[in-house]
Amino acid sequence: MAATAFELAPVIALLPFVSFLIALFGGEFARKMLPKGGALPGIAATGGSLLLSLWVMLTVAGGQSYHQNIVWVTGHETFNLHFGIFLDPLSAMMLVIVSLVAFLVHIFSLGYMNDEGETGLPRYYAGLGLFTFSMLAFVFSDNLLMAFMFFELVGLCSYLLIGFWFRNPGPASAAKKAFLVTRFGDYFFLIGVVAVFATFGTAQFAGDHSFVHAAEQALGEGGAGDVTTFFGLGPQAWFSVVGLLVLGGVVGKSAQFPLHTWLPDAMEGPTPVSALIHAATMVAAGVYLVARMYGFYALLPQVLAIIAFIGGFTALFAATMGVVKREIKQVLAYSTISQYGYMMLGLGAGGYVAATFHLMTHAFFKALLFLGAGSVIIAMHHNEDMWDMGGLKEKMPVTYWTFLSGSLALAGIVPFAGFWSKDEVLYEALIHGMGNPILLAAYAMGLLAVFFTGFYTFRMVFLTFHGEPRTDTARDPHGVGWNVKFPLVVLGVLAATAGLVNMTPVAELTGAHIEYLHTWLNGPVEATGAHHYEELVAGAYGEPGQISPLIPGAMSLALALAGAGLAWTLYNVPEPVEHTDKLGGAKTLLFNNYYQDEYQVWLASGLTLPLARAADKFDAGVIDGVVNGVSSVSLFGGNRVKRIQSGIVTNYALMLALGFVVLLLVIGFTGGWF
Repeated sequence: MAATAFELAPVIALLPFVSFLIALFGGEFARKMLPKGGALPGIAATGGSLLLSLWVMLTVAGGQSYHQNIVWVTGHETFNLHFGIFLDPLSAMMLVIVSLVAFLVHIFSLGYMNDEGETGLPRYYAGLGLFTFSMLAFVFSDNLLMAFMFFELVGLCSYLLIGFWFRNPGPASAAKKAFLVTRFGDYFFLIGVVAVFATFGTAQFAGDHSFVHAAEQALGEGGAGDVTTFFGLGPQAWFSVVGLLVLGGVVGKSAQFPLHTWLPDAMEGPTPVSALIHAATMVAAGVYLVARMYGFYALLPQVLAIIAFIGGFTALFAATMGVVKREIKQVLAYSTISQYGYMMLGLGAGGYVAATFHLMTHAFFKALLFLGAGSVIIAMHHNEDMWDMGGLKEKMPVTYWTFLSGSLALAGIVPFAGFWSKDEVLYEALIHGMGNPILLAAYAMGLLAVFFTGFYTFRMVFLTFHGEPRTDTARDPHGVGWNVKFPLVVLGVLAATAGLVNMTPVAELTGAHIEYLHTWLNGPVEATGAHHYEELVAGAYGEPGQISPLIPGAMSLALALAGAGLAWTLYNVPEPVEHTDKLGGAKTLLFNNYYQDEYQVWLASGLTLPLARAADKFDAGVIDGVVNGVSSVSLFGGNRVKRIQSGIVTNYALMLALGFVVLLLVIGFTGGWF
């Protein structure tokens, strides 16, 4: 049974790829004969991937792992490129998350895309299939090069799907922006991949022949071993440079400051695509990569501190912008940036399990919230402005109650999933940050972001569902079908219950063993690449502080309730007003996203472009001028000298005579040979 499950693991990714081929190359068959514009092959494929992923997870739960590779290019004895599959608790869990969300997104798309008479549906479902395939293959990749290839393919798919309505200027511009901003980070990632190969001779994630193991050996007793360092840096410093290079790609894909600006614009794409991007594919890819490489990053305390600070700052930075947005998907977009900041904070603070836990719970409640927003958008005839809504609670009870479940999870209200995972992230940052000012600053920013999260989340709920309808559309909303409600119900249940797998505060209080995710991620499978992360983190930060999780958990809950309570006071009224107008210039700053877009445009056009033009002039005028001048002189001289080669014997005799005369004159003037 175990061998069969592992042998079928490639099929998990291949099934969505087949659905992509059917939708893309089906031609007239796909457009006219396939039911629902090609949706059913995608639903069947992702459903099959989900079943196989569950089978793999059960097999891994039995204490087995799987590692198989096929050599692609062989160099000398210490270097080769290969494709490989690596299945361990982390990858098995992520396969289930991705395939489940993709399956539900495909079903939801039946109600969101097909019922509006949308054209180009085969292209849409082909994009979803390729997107799902890319992420699933990325998840079980066993080496950094293979991961990079699918990392880039994920970015291409996001470009295609964000720009699905490419005839409109907004989606086309948003797709280009997402592609270019994330490519900027990926340049660093590519250099990091090359650096890993140059340093270690391998890019394998786990095992005795992995770069993680080689780095551990190099930094342990006995020196650098067989690794190569550059630029006169020692192993610790050079490995930190390599880790930061790879981190560039992570910052871009997971929309962390300062490469976060593409994500809010990506809301121009179809809402089911937004759910897939935010919950289980593109944005999740960066955080998953750090978790996959955690055995390497845990060796580098300076890099861990940078990751934590970026995460904590991004969590607070994005949360402040979410409090003033008018469109429901915009609020959720900034929420995604903030929540992935928490995951980065957890990873940087030494909370490998905590960050992975939040990655799992966030996938469920954020997919739920985006699909719930899609249900509202259908009802509002694709109007996304929350100030045009209100009073939808009674008219859309299934959407309301499931959306409320996701909102409670997002805000971190006990006992919903987000409370347990976000609380554990903050707890890890606190206990590992004792005596570390950078970690403590990151923890403080993450804790403060909890208040803003509670506020903007319930501001969104009250403006959308409570009070009186504020427009005719809200008074008579469009109905939604089972294909919309079914995914909402499934995800609503998960948003309420998924956190029960790892209730650290309750385990502390009762002594009961209810930290199942810790047990799952830590064994008994060997060679996961992060098995002994606690020892590595202790080496980086020292032993964690002895603080009960009940106290920081209570603080986090109190701040979340305070934010939600403030939103209740201001917006849970029949006729709400925009109280954020009282912020004056601060609201303008927040509404314009701290002018990050303008700053990046200025950076590109006001600084980078003039420097590039100056460099081009220097290159053309000086570098090329010198080279072209030397070549011109050579050509001129050669053109003159070649005339000597006339082929006439008398000319050659004359030249010999003249040469002999010159030689005699030299001898005469110098008084002899010497």
